Amino acid sequence: MKFQDLLAYQKAFELAMEIFETSKKFPREEKYSLTDQIRRSSRSVCANIAESYAKRRYPKHFISKLNFISKLSR
Repeated sequence: MKFQDLLAYQKAFELAMEIFETSKKFPREEKYSLTDQIRRSSRSVCANIAESYAKRRYPKHFISKLNFISKLSR
């Protein structure tokens, strides 16, 4: 199984794409600062899930990554 098969990754990816499309409609003055920050943070969730899945054979590392992801989503 690949990390792309994980339901959490699929949902995070869908949400990141939705955020990207929504951020296209932001006002012109927010195009660079706020838009960039929101897009980067939404992509980092997918990246963290992929990274933690790659390190899943180390249980403590895997759990620490998942804890980090859950803190981001709050």
